[in-house]
Amino acid sequence: MIGLVLPFVGVIGLIPFTNGVTWTLWNIPFLYLWIFAWFILTSVCLAICWLCFDRHRPETA
Repeated sequence: MIGLVLPFVGVIGLIPFTNGVTWTLWNIPFLYLWIFAWFILTSVCLAICWLCFDRHRPETA
């Protein structure tokens, strides 16, 4: 759920809501900042999944 659903909802599900925001940062529209932020947040979500579930799994040959 954390590694797949949360990034999917953040990027695909919330784009209609973020598309209406007119705020900019250094003349970059908020929608582009939102999508770029989710590149980083998706990596954070996958790291959380790895720390919680796969880190303690013994490696197989």
